[in-house]
Amino acid sequence: MPLTDMPDFAGTILQEFTSRGTTRVDTPVIQPAAPFLDMAGEDLRRRIFLTENERGESLCLRPEFTIPVCLRHIETATGTPKRYAYLGEVFRQRREGPQEFYQAGIEDLGDIATAAADARAISDSVAILTRLLPTKPLTVTLGDQSVFEAVVKALGLPAGWQKRLIQAFGNPVQIDQLLRTLATPTPVPGLAPEVSALLAKGDQEALIAHIDQTMQETGYLTNASRTPAEIARRLKEKLELSETRLDGAALLLLREFLSLELPLADASAALAGFADAAGLKLGSALSRFDERVAALANIGTDLTRITYRAAFGRPLDYYTGLVFEVAVEGKPAVLAGGGRFDRLLTLLGAETHIPAVGFSLWLDRIETERTDAAIRKVDAGFRTESPRREESQ
Repeated sequence: MPLTDMPDFAGTILQEFTSRGTTRVDTPVIQPAAPFLDMAGEDLRRRIFLTENERGESLCLRPEFTIPVCLRHIETATGTPKRYAYLGEVFRQRREGPQEFYQAGIEDLGDIATAAADARAISDSVAILTRLLPTKPLTVTLGDQSVFEAVVKALGLPAGWQKRLIQAFGNPVQIDQLLRTLATPTPVPGLAPEVSALLAKGDQEALIAHIDQTMQETGYLTNASRTPAEIARRLKEKLELSETRLDGAALLLLREFLSLELPLADASAALAGFADAAGLKLGSALSRFDERVAALANIGTDLTRITYRAAFGRPLDYYTGLVFEVAVEGKPAVLAGGGRFDRLLTLLGAETHIPAVGFSLWLDRIETERTDAAIRKVDAGFRTESPRREESQ
């Protein structure tokens, strides 16, 4: 979508942002690629347009705004709390639609009242979409990665398996594959007999020495990106993961949790009931969930219009808690999406912990819905006026 094709409702969005006390910010279209490659997740990494500068540094066209806005906040040493708003083009490969399109959104940085900030992000996105699409019924789908992490931890899985499952959160196919593997462990393929024997004995020093000798003999050492100790540690981790088996009752509990889907108004009681029945201590994750539900209710949000899905996630690795999407009822296109990313600013170089939550609006999809609404309005007017024309004739 060329720059001249900015939607005609962009001014309305900017008015909405201003009324919410935000500071408009822009970021360069050309961005360093590393933060996106390291932190955005596999789904976005596959869609980034990459290039290099004359010094061989990896760059990319801006694929989203959250990371650039956070980097700018850190570089300018701006204090918090701070609400940033943006509206501009992003560039990434999509299965459908143009590769260059407009996004707008708000990034809420540094508000320690996290439940209220979460509620505000959901409420603001719905309110803006309601103004832009006044005749369209909207639905909100909500998930919480921190609750999922608490369930996985409470089941007592090794750290490596916890990491795998958490990284797959929101991807039902990948989660199902991992659960099948946990149900029926398989040996690590391709290991030399000597390596398998040393792993079985648990002799780490001998394993490192064997790997070092093999690398020396094959000449691999000069090109290796990992040391013998790192390779040995990784092999041990792979073996532990391959030998881990989650008993049938625990697998059923995890699948039962992931199947939860109900109105948000009923979600707190359902999660507490699940934890009690399963004998799992989910601690602060449930407390934060309940606080968010209460904060939404306090600002007048209709909780029956929000669906909580325990398995729902969004394909960006930097999310840490709340995730949500807004769509027109009965339609698959996501018009707004967001969530909480409390670890991102520290990973990007912030010296102190900065809690953060935000959301993005997909302007091309909103424009499609507005065009559809306009066509329906014209059609309705034509049907209303047609009988009068016939009578006048």
